[in-house]
Amino acid sequence: MTKALEGFEKDEVVVRNRLRPKDAATLVLVRRGADAPRVLMGQRHGSMAFMANKYVFPGGRVDPCDARVKIGGDFKPHVRERLLREVSETRARALALAAIRETFEETGILVGEPRIDLPRTTTAWAKFFAHGIAPKLAQLDYIARAITPTNRPRRFDARFLMADAGAIAGKLNATQTNELLTPCWLTFAEARAIDIPAITRAVLKEVEARVNGDNSPARPVPFFRFVRGQSRLDYL
Repeated sequence: MTKALEGFEKDEVVVRNRLRPKDAATLVLVRRGADAPRVLMGQRHGSMAFMANKYVFPGGRVDPCDARVKIGGDFKPHVRERLLREVSETRARALALAAIRETFEETGILVGEPRIDLPRTTTAWAKFFAHGIAPKLAQLDYIARAITPTNRPRRFDARFLMADAGAIAGKLNATQTNELLTPCWLTFAEARAIDIPAITRAVLKEVEARVNGDNSPARPVPFFRFVRGQSRLDYL
């Protein structure tokens, strides 16, 4: 499964000749190194029907199992308050957990903390829990929202979350993952120089502003969408 705003290989629901956007979530991991801050990105397979070969942040569509995961603690107070303006608590948790799960499935990176008493499940979370790691929602910031235009063949209502690389609790070998090609840590300049979708470029700009300047709880969250065929930027 890949990408918020960039498509899945599943059919969408048609409502009044338009596609209803599906909930999706993306996780932007930031590693602060001696040379420069870097973000985790990966390349979509060339065989993908949509956005083939594009570089994107890991993420994807919310799965029903994400709403059933009861561990992970709570969000930071300001993140929780922002998300609950838009969605229910159950849906907010499902969005955040989907971002963590998809990052694991696509890159082999487990974001969270070690834990012994993990739940047993036959869902997509079983492989994540098998490594003794539990998600931890307090590690996440809510940094952007975007809805795909109505004329696209696949549509998503995506929330973009950000976490420091210090939240990484484990990583699988590259041969154990099967989603994004060549996950890599890129500087902001390197990321801007490669083939990335417009929404990824817009979110990258927001990430860079937060990393290099203001990441306070009061910073507004940009909301990218189309209204009557025109692009629109609001703040949440």
